[in-house]
Amino acid sequence: MAARAAGIDISVEHMPDTTRTAEDAAKACGTSVAQIVKSLIFRKAESGEAVLLLVSGKNRVNEEKMAERLGEALQRVDARTVRELTGFAIGGVAPLGSTSPLATYIDEDLLTFDSVWAAAGAPNAVFEVAPHKLKDATGAEAIRVG
Repeated sequence: MAARAAGIDISVEHMPDTTRTAEDAAKACGTSVAQIVKSLIFRKAESGEAVLLLVSGKNRVNEEKMAERLGEALQRVDARTVRELTGFAIGGVAPLGSTSPLATYIDEDLLTFDSVWAAAGAPNAVFEVAPHKLKDATGAEAIRVG
C-alpha cells in the first residue's frame, strides 16, 4: 500500500454511501466539509507538469493566485487525464499512490486540524490521517489556495 510505503499507517474505510464530493464525504465521515481533502489534478499551462492540489473541502482554488505562486497558469484536466495520471477516477483520487509523479501542494487550512479525511482510491473509500503526516508522506509544499 502506498501509504505504508510513504511512512504512514492508515485504515481504509468503505462507506455504504458515496464519498465522491466533499459534502458526501463529510456526511459519511461525520465531520466538517473543511476536514475533507479534495485531491485535484491540474497541469501547468506552459510546461505541462502535472500538479496535485490537496485542498480543504470548504475551499475553492483561486487559479490566478496559484499561477502567481507556481509561476505558470494552471489548466484543468478531464476525467480521462486524471485517470491516466493517477490511476484513479474523479471522486476517488487518493493523495498517495498515483501512477505518475506529481508536484504536490497542500492547502494550509488543512494543517489547522488534528485529522482530515481523504479519498482512498474509490468513490466510497476514505481514510483519516493527521494532515502534517499527509504533508510529509506526499512531500507536499504548504500553500494558500484561495
